[in-house]
Amino acid sequence: MGTVAQADLYRRIDEANARGECVVVATVARTRGSTPQQRGARMLFFESGEALGTVGGGCVEAEVWAEARAALRSRESALHHFSLTAAEASEEGMVCGGTMDIFLDVWRPSAVQSPMSKVQSPKSNT
Repeated sequence: MGTVAQADLYRRIDEANARGECVVVATVARTRGSTPQQRGARMLFFESGEALGTVGGGCVEAEVWAEARAALRSRESALHHFSLTAAEASEEGMVCGGTMDIFLDVWRPSAVQSPMSKVQSPKSNT
């Protein structure tokens, strides 16, 4: 599973908004050292339990899932720091050894204007 393309991200948020469902957008904001994903990688978490994309896999992604579920309950966005340093990595069988800051952004239906409304359709020349 790869990161979410921007057009897909906004389309899926729009669909969730139409259903009245909150969505958490997890975005890798900063990396240091060796990490499984680079800055800008995204993952969506839906109230239904569905997820789309990846922010790294393995243990870090499991931790992000847990934080995303907490964010869906609290409806609060926040920046989270995840350590993949040697001690943690060796305990979990990981090989990365870096750190990642991941922003969890909660999109609430009542507070969201359709992101697709900002997408301009090409104008016809006729």
